[in-house]
Amino acid sequence: MDPNAVRRHFDETGALLMGHFRLSSGLHSDRYLQCAKVLMWPGRAEALGTALAAKLAPFSPAAVVSPALGGVIIGQEVGRGLGIRAIFTERVDGVFALRRGFALESGERIAVIEDVVTTGRSTREVLAVLQSSGAVAVACGAIIDRRTLAVGGIDRRAASETPDFVDGIPFRTLLALDVPAWEPAACPLCAKGVALDAPGSRHLKA
Repeated sequence: MDPNAVRRHFDETGALLMGHFRLSSGLHSDRYLQCAKVLMWPGRAEALGTALAAKLAPFSPAAVVSPALGGVIIGQEVGRGLGIRAIFTERVDGVFALRRGFALESGERIAVIEDVVTTGRSTREVLAVLQSSGAVAVACGAIIDRRTLAVGGIDRRAASETPDFVDGIPFRTLLALDVPAWEPAACPLCAKGVALDAPGSRHLKA
């Protein structure tokens, strides 16, 4: 799928929000990608999942694992596109774990799927679950990669990463966006007193 076609899904559903947001990563931004507004349309979700599955197929994963809540729908659609099972991790006392009878086999090849990657934190947390299960991460993927924007001259990716990798694992995305994000202490919107919204699932209990 062409990146412009991916962007149209967000534009047509009003999923690119403007304002003052606390992202799931803890960073602040003037834009928020509300993937749920795109993925609530089964046809759009299937199209995006099929496109992402095509990028991950060369890695021959045996299963997809996604972080709840945001990665569940796109993970399911990527699993559908690859013809493999799709499961998800959930937070238990703040730490991702497999529940609901989900299990992975030792040595099983896994693709980790998210909706949006900003810092890669959730991806790394899922990778830790795979490691503890003895499974092998062969690829990571997301609809949107917003890691690439340098803020204050500092790239948000970990020092060991490039656009095509997360912690040494191949990473594939449908669209890379340079969207501003700031540490809370450096957020210009906070300095102006603009009300903060926290729409991400990680902050729902807050």
